[in-house]
Amino acid sequence: MKKNIAVIILAAGRGERMRSAKPKVLHPVCGRPMLAYVLDLTRALKIKNQVIVLGHKHEQVRKIIPSGIKISIQKKLLGTADAVKTALRQLRNFKGTILILYGDIPLLKKEAIGKLLKYHVDNNLDATLLTAQLDKPSGYGRILRDRYASISGIAEEKDADDFQKDIKEINTGIICFNKERLIAALNKVRPNNRKKEYYLTDTIGILYKNNYLVDGVRIADINEALGINSRQDLAKANRIMQQRINEELMKKGVGIVDPDSAFISFGTQIGEDTTIYPFTVIESNVKIGKSCSIGPFAHLREGTRLGNEVVAGNFLEIVRSSISSKTFAKHFCYLGDSRIGKSVNIGAGTVTANFDANKKSSTVIKDGACIGSDTILVAPVKVGRRAITGAGSVLAKKDVGDGEIVVGVPARPLTKKR
Repeated sequence: MKKNIAVIILAAGRGERMRSAKPKVLHPVCGRPMLAYVLDLTRALKIKNQVIVLGHKHEQVRKIIPSGIKISIQKKLLGTADAVKTALRQLRNFKGTILILYGDIPLLKKEAIGKLLKYHVDNNLDATLLTAQLDKPSGYGRILRDRYASISGIAEEKDADDFQKDIKEINTGIICFNKERLIAALNKVRPNNRKKEYYLTDTIGILYKNNYLVDGVRIADINEALGINSRQDLAKANRIMQQRINEELMKKGVGIVDPDSAFISFGTQIGEDTTIYPFTVIESNVKIGKSCSIGPFAHLREGTRLGNEVVAGNFLEIVRSSISSKTFAKHFCYLGDSRIGKSVNIGAGTVTANFDANKKSSTVIKDGACIGSDTILVAPVKVGRRAITGAGSVLAKKDVGDGEIVVGVPARPLTKKR
């Protein structure tokens, strides 16, 4: 069936209500552009024929689109019907079902779309809409039905009359079409609405009037079909996606003390029996081993790698650093651009001074070292195996040898070695 299905992803809009210079589909949901989730969906559905319609700042958006996916540019943003027409030029030789998706609907699951496609194909329909029931449907197009309860059209919110605005069944925007019927209907769409745009939703009324088969499938979870049009929508999508991420991690054996206050980005890898304490933020591209303890109030930034049985405690920030197994950093630390070995004790208040206003440099702390409280390590610097820094020491770009003990400002070696 997948060979006879093509998908068109509409991602050309400005997103004016976002009030942002960034293209809407690049705004992150749990640390990842929302469009990337839609691409995950089509990959999961194994749909090979894909066209993405770009428009506003398309140069930025195309950077995250994998090779092999066709791109169409909508030069003038004249509405969704015009965008689909633009995409169809890339599908001239394709015959079958066209699935319409949107780059700003990142929460859809493959089960819902799989059900929609199956219903459309099994019943040989000309158009099948994914609909939903909402108590407060403001902002969505309303599903119009005739006296026999058949779908007869869609009234967009901005063009709906008072009676239509009372309808609770809404259009999610996700539609399957027979390609030939879609082309014929698109040719009859006119900009007869207030915004003078060509609406894809007008094709439903056109198909109905020409006695073609139009039906709908109701989605069970309306949150899946949430379209992101504002900062408020983006915040809601982040909450929903965060809940999914946290639940999946817990299923894999990760302990999250308070899922509502654990902010973990998409793709984070965390081993079994690791515990995440409240108010911990874990950004993208972070890997955490087994039986670790993270937080509370910890911030693990991009590029962090933690081995097994690592303790990264409260009020700790780590970025672009690797920390090997059984190392402890329990309180009030900043560890940036660091390579820290096994069984190292990082005292409270330790700071790796990795930036000199021109470039970032690395700190290396080898196995078994003990870093005293309030030590400042001015990079580049290396601390040898089983070495000790006294409390309040400042290592000003001067290495510490294996087993050496240093104290003071600047740090000076004692004669005694471990």
